[in-house]
Amino acid sequence: MDITQALPLLGGISPQQFMKRYWQKKPLLVRQALPQFTPLLSRSELMALAADEDMASRLVVQQPGKNPGWQLKHGPFQRKALPPFKQAGWTILLQGVDLHDESVHQLMNQFRFVPDARLDDVMISYATDGGGVGPHVDSYDVFLLQAHGRRLWRIGRQKKPVLQDGVPLRILNNFVPEQEFVLEPGDMLYLPPGYAHDGIAQGECMTYSIGFRIPKKAELARELLQRVAEQAEDELGEVLYRDASQPAVAQAAEIPAAMLAFAHQAVEDALKDPLALARGLGEYMTEPKPQVWFEALPQEDEVELAGCAVQLDRRTRMMFDQQHIFINGESFLAAGRDAELMRLLANQKSLSAKELQKLSKQAQKLLAAWAVAGWLHLI
Repeated sequence: MDITQALPLLGGISPQQFMKRYWQKKPLLVRQALPQFTPLLSRSELMALAADEDMASRLVVQQPGKNPGWQLKHGPFQRKALPPFKQAGWTILLQGVDLHDESVHQLMNQFRFVPDARLDDVMISYATDGGGVGPHVDSYDVFLLQAHGRRLWRIGRQKKPVLQDGVPLRILNNFVPEQEFVLEPGDMLYLPPGYAHDGIAQGECMTYSIGFRIPKKAELARELLQRVAEQAEDELGEVLYRDASQPAVAQAAEIPAAMLAFAHQAVEDALKDPLALARGLGEYMTEPKPQVWFEALPQEDEVELAGCAVQLDRRTRMMFDQQHIFINGESFLAAGRDAELMRLLANQKSLSAKELQKLSKQAQKLLAAWAVAGWLHLI
């Protein structure tokens, strides 16, 4: 992607300018970000996805006059379990639709001026008149693309957000909007983390939310330390604590200083590999989501790459750093031409037959194994 090229998607500015001026800083409203945009999935197709056990879905129903005034249910949902389309004030949210539909996946790819390590998924919300999920604050960046109908967005900064009690949703109490916009098909609103917003459908409405991962420091520490510890099990072996010089003690409950030093050394030894944390991070960031599965070929099938191009499966997550290639939670050391071509595959999600021929036999064998696993497909 040419990050210096002005894009209608971003209101006539380049990705480079957008990231500098708006990303995690302030909202951006773009009229006709995608001119003449129409829904990529029909209402009936969305309802069919809502019934799929592999689809993460939620139903939010507003209940005027009741306490609480909101009802939340988790899918899957058969059509008969959903309210009538003529009933106002309900919303169904389908998470990760890009994993299920190629056209939605291609839409998400238009936002790859942000690193893949941050790009998460596309959520589609269908709402009847007046439907929404109430005023709330997200901890992540989001692009809100109007696909069908009209939606009123009220947004504002909340210095000390307080949540309503006894409500199954994280709805803000005393939300005070600073700006209001009505989005029509093709319009898009970007919101940085922490910006409160409330979307209300004006008639039947579909909105596509392109969301981003925002790892927590404690979450990363837990994941990386666990992965480093698993790697260290084989490398450190069965080294036992020794205390031949331990004297008799008068206070038996006190932990020996030598044992604390042994523990310190164990952690230092586990982190001695300079690539350990980088390897753990790449494996974690490319780990498929729990509901993701691949259509593997029978193990006895032989894959012949000669004369073929390859395309990554839309569910595959592939990234790299200076030493590694990461794919679906696995890591591989790579250097030279193989590394360059693997990075090209990660960036453009495909390799031509000509590019494929430049890979070493070992790398081609690896790609053939990925094809058997369903991680990529021959063209």
